[in-house]
Amino acid sequence: MEKIASFTIDHIRLQPGVYVSRKDQVGGSAVTTFDLRMTSPNEEPVMNTAEVHTIEHLGATFLRNHSEYGNCTVYFGPMGCRTGFYLLLAGDFTSRQILPLIVEMFAFIRDFEGEVPGACAKDCGNYLDMNLGMAKYLAARYLKVLENIEGYPESRMEYPQ
Repeated sequence: MEKIASFTIDHIRLQPGVYVSRKDQVGGSAVTTFDLRMTSPNEEPVMNTAEVHTIEHLGATFLRNHSEYGNCTVYFGPMGCRTGFYLLLAGDFTSRQILPLIVEMFAFIRDFEGEVPGACAKDCGNYLDMNLGMAKYLAARYLKVLENIEGYPESRMEYPQ
């Protein structure tokens, strides 16, 4: 079998950022998959499931309710390696185009107060595995990367070659 595209990325050189993972044609329309890489693979500890689960609930709620991107949000969820998230948007987008959306979403997560949407037994299959405090911490940490993305010596919006 051939390696899938995501396994051909140099994870040794990959740093936190916003990357276009792939663009697919589905029924004549483009779907853009973004790699929202929050930690440096194989260098930093991975995120724990409770905070990943919380970010997933908050991020998906934010995106589906967004006035501009709500209708084109196909999916938002964690990577199996727990170093980031995938965001799938209907349409042909670049990292630069969606950067303001990602900043807005992670600011929403950082500043969120109250009950996490969908965090109850009726709405979620593992509602007890949540950690809002750590989700907010990780969102704030990622925002520092996003807000300084142009200032890094290496690109944080194009995969390393």
